[in-house]
Amino acid sequence: MSKIHNVAVLVGSLRKDSFNRKIAHALAKLAPPSLKLSIVELSDLSMYNQDLDATPPASWTAFRASIKAADAVLFVTPEYNRSVPAVLKNAIDIGSRPYGQSVWSGKPGAVVTSSMGGIGGFGANHHLRQSLVFLNVPVMQQPEAYIGGAHELFDANGEVVKETTSDFLKAFAQAFAAWVETNAKA
Repeated sequence: MSKIHNVAVLVGSLRKDSFNRKIAHALAKLAPPSLKLSIVELSDLSMYNQDLDATPPASWTAFRASIKAADAVLFVTPEYNRSVPAVLKNAIDIGSRPYGQSVWSGKPGAVVTSSMGGIGGFGANHHLRQSLVFLNVPVMQQPEAYIGGAHELFDANGEVVKETTSDFLKAFAQAFAAWVETNAKA
């Protein structure tokens, strides 16, 4: 039996009824038993300020510890102005500092983006990948996950209503499990 890998899931939307949070929950349900997905909350993180590195806020310390303890990272985010939301970029910056102490390095990752529009967050997906390359996060390349029409995918309880979307998320989760198994540090 494969090792169970703990996956830190970062949702790039703080909205209570976020489509991306619903996608993250769907992925957690559809993931194979070798993955344990847990959302790491970003709402309490103050904006990164290098002056605070000597005595970081408790929320930064807890966040860094959560990412450090994870075997892999999964980013599930909307697209804001063809890029990632500020809350997600801030989390990435907090995790990458102080310089030389990045909690991201070597952790296998994957990116899922969604939007109400047809291109499913393509710009955010690729913009995020640029940062992850610099942070030494080996990002799964296939299947790519751009989920359009997100507002039509869920029922009132947040469950995926489109079988094709559910099938895609399950296949994505299986591919990610294989990616993590291959790339996770021993």
